[in-house]
Formats: sequence, C-alpha cells, structure tokens
Amino acid sequence: MRPTTLGSLLLLAGFACLANALNPDSGPWVQATQGEPWPLPTFRRIGNAYYQLRPSTFQFNVIAETCDIVVDAIERYKAIILTEARIAKIASQGHSRSSRDNSTSRGTLTALDIRLAEACEKDGNHWPHLYMKESYTLSISESSTVANLAADSVWGVLRGLDTFSQLLFPANDGPNLKIRCQSIVDWPKLPHRGLLLDTSRHYLPIHDILLTLDAMSYNKLNVLHWHIVDDNSFPYQSPRYPDLSIRGAYHPTMVYTLNDIQKIVDYARLRGIRVMPEFDTPGHTRSWGLAYPELLTACYDSNGKPTGKLGPMNPTNPYLYEFLRNLFSEIVRAFPDQYVHLGGDEVPFDCWQSNPNVTAYMLAHNMSRNFALLEGEYIAKVLRIADSLEANAIVWQEVFDNGVVMPKNTVVHVWTGVWSQELEMATKAGHPVLLSACWYLDNIAGGGDWKKFYKCDPLAFNSTKNTTNLMLGGEACMWGEFVDKNNVHPRIWPRASAAAERLWSDSKQDEFKAAQRLEEHACRMNRRGIPAQPPNGSGFCVT
Repeated sequence: MRPTTLGSLLLLAGFACLANALNPDSGPWVQATQGEPWPLPTFRRIGNAYYQLRPSTFQFNVIAETCDIVVDAIERYKAIILTEARIAKIASQGHSRSSRDNSTSRGTLTALDIRLAEACEKDGNHWPHLYMKESYTLSISESSTVANLAADSVWGVLRGLDTFSQLLFPANDGPNLKIRCQSIVDWPKLPHRGLLLDTSRHYLPIHDILLTLDAMSYNKLNVLHWHIVDDNSFPYQSPRYPDLSIRGAYHPTMVYTLNDIQKIVDYARLRGIRVMPEFDTPGHTRSWGLAYPELLTACYDSNGKPTGKLGPMNPTNPYLYEFLRNLFSEIVRAFPDQYVHLGGDEVPFDCWQSNPNVTAYMLAHNMSRNFALLEGEYIAKVLRIADSLEANAIVWQEVFDNGVVMPKNTVVHVWTGVWSQELEMATKAGHPVLLSACWYLDNIAGGGDWKKFYKCDPLAFNSTKNTTNLMLGGEACMWGEFVDKNNVHPRIWPRASAAAERLWSDSKQDEFKAAQRLEEHACRMNRRGIPAQPPNGSGFCVT
C-alpha cells in the first residue's frame, strides 16, 4: 500500500538508536535503550541471561485455538522480524565497538508458542469492542529455548506479539537478534485508547489511514476516532444521499466509498482496533448545506432580512430528523463499532437567535429565548435515533455543560477547560467519560514536546470508586487544519505514543528514562515504515 521509495528511505532511517549521551537535557544526545517495550508493561521481571534469535529459522507455533486474526498477525510479525534482521546485518557491518554485557547467553531461541484460550468468534466477539480482553503473559525463560505467549482472547495475543517484537535488539552479529530472558504479565489501565483523525479539513488518502492503523497497533492504541466530515468538506459517500459528497467533498477523488470504509474497518479489526465514526451536528455542518441547504438554519440581519448565510442545523425542521435517521441507519451498518460519536460541540446560537421561524417555534414550545433548551431538544431527538439503531452515543462536553438531559450511558468527551473538573462533574452525574483535553496534537510547542503529553494522568481528578469506573479512557486528537498526507504522520508520532503509554500503563517513568525508551521506539517505528519524527532535541538512528 505504501510507495516503495518511502519504504526504502524509512528502512535506511531505522535501526538501533545507539548513542553516548547522558541527560537528554544536558548531554550531547539521548542514549536510546535496547529491547525496551513501549508502552510500559504492567508487570515485568528481567533476568541476567539472554538468547540469540535467528530470524531465518525462528518459528511461531500456535497451540490450540487460532483464527484469521492470529494467522494474519503472525505473518505481519514474521515480516517485521525479518526487516529487523536485514537492518541489523547492515548495522553490524559498520559496528566498531561493543558495549560491555555481563549477561549470560542461553543459546538460541527457536520458537514462540502461542496459546489462545478461547476461540476468536466466542460470543460474537470477533470484532474489537470496548471491554475486549487485552491481557497476556509472555515468558522467555532461561530453562527453555521456546518462549511462551498466552492470552484469554485474540486481542491479548495481538498485544503480546507486539511486545515480543519490541523486546528484540541487534546482536551485532550479522542478521541475528538478541532478547533478554524475562517474564511479563500485562493488561491495559483503561479500555478506550484512541486517536482522532480529521479527514474534513484535509482529505487523507486511504493508504495513510492504513499506515496510521499500523502505527496505532505498535503503540497499543485500540480506537480510531474518525472525524470524517465537518464544515469544510463531506467526503463520506452516502448511497442514499449521494449529493452530500458530490457537492460537499473537495473533489470527486477525495471521497470514502462504502468499499473504502469496509477495507479500513477490516484492516483495523486484524490489528484489534475499533473504528468509531463521528458525524458532528448540529454545528460544524456547512458542507451538508451545499447539497441540502434546507437542513440548515437561514441567518437574518438586525433588520430581519435574510443574509444568505446558513448556520447550524435547523432543529425546528421535522424533515431534518427523518434525514438523520436514514443517514445514521446506513452509518451504523457501515461501521460495526457499538459507539457512534454525535459531536454537539461549538454550536453558535446567533443564527438561531436571528431566525424568526426558530424564535417563534421556541416561544410556542415554552423555551423563551434559552437556546440551550433548543439544543437540548435537538440532541435528545438524535440520541433517540441512535438508541433506536442500537448504537451507543458519545458527545462532546458542551452538550453536558449546557445542561442537556441525556441517558446515563451517554459518554461525555472532555476536550477543553479545566478537564479535571469536567471529568469530576460528568462522572458524578453518572456519565462515562473520555479525555482529550491534554492530548491535542495540533497544539505544538516545539519538536520534542511529547513530555507535556506524558505528564497527563487521565485518572487525576476528584472521584469516588464508582466514578473512577466511569473513566473509559481517552484519545489523542490530530485535527486537520494544518496537516495532510505530507506531514500528518510525523506530527502524530511519537507524540501520540506519550498518550498511549499514559492510557495503557499503571506506572510512569521519569522523563529521562522515558526519553531514552521513546528514542528507541521512534526508531523502531521508522524501521516499520512509520515516519515518526525525532522525539528529543538530539539523537540518531543508526543503519
């Protein structure tokens, strides 16, 4: 799927980030670790011995249950290990010095036995879902040349395979690799660990979305929040309402068909990633009005004359809800995830206030001039549509802040303000929550600004035991105003890796050790074809 030239360049950019530096803030460069996983495992015990691994003869053995997800993953990680071996061979040819290693060689690791306890399709859970089991145990024992990976579900197998692949580092002996003897018991701190992609401000080609899914899997992120449409363009191709994209997309080639969506959803499934769509309403909908202006509110000037401009959706138009029901019915068929994001943020009330039909409707329905009540009526109707389609709803925090009455299971997505207070209020009101406020990737503070994302603890809010259980997780957000296919990947990675670790790992390293690990991880992603930018002020990836 990726251009050959890009892949070749990234292969040459990769390998063992070797350096001599001490403190990343004071030394000449950051010394990368070797064979350290990202994110941090929950429990890890490292021994004093190691094995060599010969990629040409190493085997993956599936014991007991298997399915297409496991088979596909094994082939992917075989290819990754062979790539590591190719680059290790290149690196070893120029290797002039070796670091002191007091550990003991236990010979050659011959295989990884994979034990999956339950079938992939058990209870219909062959699609990734919110509370999927992602725990696994991984053992590289000094007493056996066969490593063991065990998990209750296929999703744990995926996470364990990636950890195993990250433990490998060059042996400085041709294409051979090394792995330390160790045992890992690992599970995620929070179930929803996401990345938002915005394809409205700038269209992203399909292969860039697939590449993003690859990178997410290398960071144990498990939700692609697809902010697919907005004011700027409407690239979703609706079979029932094709004019939405015919008139609303930037260009006929810049649309996502149902076949495209199926390809992306299937690709994500094989990596244990949910694809959750967002169709933001009633604001952020100018592109909808290019094809269906009657859905939006006509704005008036101070003299009561139409300005020719259109505002948010017109909640007093009964046809609007029939339209939304038809559109969302096809959306939930296209996206198998149990959640749909309904938006609800940044709704400007001035156009509603200027429209005499809207104000007359409000007067007739005892709303006075409280436009939050009008918004609440709209959101309530859309929530009922989602519920009738058996879809769970997520809304941006303004819906909650404006006092809209929502079912308790409506998820509140916090993105602005004093986020700890927002989380506290929403959970005390009984709503599940997601956090993004501290992980906005479009807010850049210099090249190595990952540390500000790493400092954010999603559980750092006043809570009781019950409200803590309502914290589902969070998402790093890559809004698309100033990114497209040319710069979106280095803008995301490895900055989103910092959020990924805070969502997966219970423990948090000091910034010095984390910087060393992230230096290795960024180079590791480079070797896997992800154009991640350098995380620190200095450092290098040696081929």
